[in-house]
Amino acid sequence: MTKFMTDTEAMQSPVELDKRHAMCHVDAYAEDDDLNVVKYGTIVSFVMWIRRLTIVDDDGMVTYSPTEFEFEINPTQWQNCRCKFTLAFTALTVSTTAAFQHAPRTPTARPNLTRRNILAGLETAADRVRNAFSVKPDENRDFDKLVKSNFPGAVSNKELVTKVVNVLDGKGFTPANTLLATSFCADELARILEDEFNTVYGHNFNLGGLSGFPFAGNTGFGAMSAHIPDDGFCLLVHAPHVGISKDGVIGKVERSGIALVDNCCGSAIAASNYLKGITDGGAKITPKLQQFSDFQQGAVQELILPFGKRLNEADNRMKELPYALYDSQDILVRDIVNTGKKGIKSGLALLGGIQINTGPDTLDYFHPLRFEFYDSEGNMVEDMLSKI
Repeated sequence: MTKFMTDTEAMQSPVELDKRHAMCHVDAYAEDDDLNVVKYGTIVSFVMWIRRLTIVDDDGMVTYSPTEFEFEINPTQWQNCRCKFTLAFTALTVSTTAAFQHAPRTPTARPNLTRRNILAGLETAADRVRNAFSVKPDENRDFDKLVKSNFPGAVSNKELVTKVVNVLDGKGFTPANTLLATSFCADELARILEDEFNTVYGHNFNLGGLSGFPFAGNTGFGAMSAHIPDDGFCLLVHAPHVGISKDGVIGKVERSGIALVDNCCGSAIAASNYLKGITDGGAKITPKLQQFSDFQQGAVQELILPFGKRLNEADNRMKELPYALYDSQDILVRDIVNTGKKGIKSGLALLGGIQINTGPDTLDYFHPLRFEFYDSEGNMVEDMLSKI
């Protein structure tokens, strides 16, 4: 028996379906060339164009391309069945007939796909990693040395994701049972690592804002926890980011389509300049945190205040800046996780570090500073940093 997935309520009357987009509930037999639905009682027949039809049955899931189907349904059975597809009806006719039973043809064989939870499919997590990085630039050995000389301990995103996925696979994390949560900057360059993990685990729950601070806070973490699959896991990745240009300038990066070698991270640099003005004696602390139109940047500036002396004494302020931001974020993330730990289900993997963004023709990098596993009670039970 084929069923159509839905999260809507059943239509109360077939007449309500006329001349509009609608969702309906149908228990159906389905075949590639037509769709036949037969129930005892009143029959409603109509012709429609289906923009997209996804069928989930005992053998897996198939998505049909737009095509025309003609089928019959019993509206009295809608409430007990499930379907999901968008309809644009061109005609609707209602008729009454005696009860009858129709024997459907044998459905066409379909691939045995894993049922969708977070990200389903036949590919393993390792397969997804290989596919994700097959379209990335090749490693540039000279640039790799340049990055690692400035950020000892950094690894390419490819190496990071590969190792993280392998470690978590051994703990039961799979694409189908893992929710990815991230706290990265709003900058589009911060999406690169996010997208690479998305390829493995599916769409992420975003906890972050400017400079990568977890502005979603306790409320966001609580909502995210509720979305973790039953008996599933969460991978939470948080990091500020910093750019490095092809000639080794930290705090700058080439961007596609832009001639200017731009600041990265702009929010962090603005906060650093604000702090420098205070520590140099040329500026005063301002209440920008209270200005709703720019409250995130105001918060970044206030959260970096304790690191004024550290940044002033650094040999390279731009190099030290992301690490100061990380230390500030780490305090917040630990507090948020501790507050919401009752929402952790089978376990939580917490990966923290520094994103290192590079130009379009080179791989991005990451300096991992924390990789921990928390059990279902929210207790940190394993430090996994040495494994990546």
